Amino acid sequence: MLKPFLYPGKIVLSLLLVAGSLVANKAMAQNEVEYVGELGISVGAAQYFGDLNPRGALNTLKPAIGIYYRKYMNDYVGVRAHGRFMQLGYSDVYNTNEFQRRRNLSFNTNLWELALQGDFNFFRFEPGSLNYRFSPYLTGGASAFYFNPYTYLNGQKIYLQPMRTEGQGTALYPERKPYGPVSFAFLLGVGFKYNISRKVNIGLEGLYRFTRTDYLDDVSTTYAGQAAFPPLSNGQPSVAYQLQDRSGVWGTPIGVKDRQRGNSRDKDQYITIELTLSILFTSYNCKF
Repeated sequence: MLKPFLYPGKIVLSLLLVAGSLVANKAMAQNEVEYVGELGISVGAAQYFGDLNPRGALNTLKPAIGIYYRKYMNDYVGVRAHGRFMQLGYSDVYNTNEFQRRRNLSFNTNLWELALQGDFNFFRFEPGSLNYRFSPYLTGGASAFYFNPYTYLNGQKIYLQPMRTEGQGTALYPERKPYGPVSFAFLLGVGFKYNISRKVNIGLEGLYRFTRTDYLDDVSTTYAGQAAFPPLSNGQPSVAYQLQDRSGVWGTPIGVKDRQRGNSRDKDQYITIELTLSILFTSYNCKF
C-alpha cells in the first residue's frame, strides 16, 4: 500500500506549492534593485608639471571642475566618461635654480578635457548595502584636451602659440613644426568612494596625466635667436622677440641662439585632485 504522501492529489498540491514558490522567488529577484550607473560632478584643483616646474612642486594649484557619467558593469568594474574644465599655470619666479629664475618665463592656460576611464574597485562595492558601501579604486584611461597658453606683456594678455617663440615654422628651424591646441594624454589615478545613501555617492580622486605635448607651457627646446624674429618696420622689436627671451629684466639677456630653453626629452604633465558627488540610477531587472 502506498504511503499517504504519494497519493496523486497530494503530489499535484506539492507541485503547485513548489511552482508557486519558484515564481514568487523569481518575482522577488526581478524586483531587486540593480545599480546601473551614476551622474556626478567633481570639484578640486589642478597642478602643472613641466619645463617651468621640473621639481614637481604643488605650489600653483588652480581650480578644476567636471561632470561625469559612470556605467557599472558589476560590483567591481565601471566605465566612465568625464568632462573637465581647469586652469593651469606657472612662472619662473617660483624656481630656486639660478638659470630658471633668470629665464623669467611664465604662462597660464584654460584647459578643456574629455576623458574615458575604467574604474576598478579593490573591494566589492554595492550601494545601499551596509557591508559593501565603500571601496578604494584604481582608475586609468585616455583623454583629449584643448589648451591655449598665454602670458602678459606690459599688462596685455597675449596668446603664445601664434608667436612661435621657439622659431617654429621659420626658415631657420624648418624641422620645428608649430604645435596645435589639441593633444592627448594617458591617465592613471587612485580614489576612494563611499555610499552615503541608496541614491548618493561621495568620493576623493587623484588623477595624473602623461600628455603627448611639450608645449602646455610654450617651452620645449632651445632659444631661436634674434634672427628668427625680425624687427618691426619702425625698428622696434616684435612682440614674439620680446616673449621668446624675457631674461633681460634681470640683466644681460641669456637667450642666445641654440641655448637650452626647455627640456624636449620630457612631455608636460598635470594632475587633478577632486572631490566627487554623484546621483545613482537604478534598475529593477534581475541581477542573477
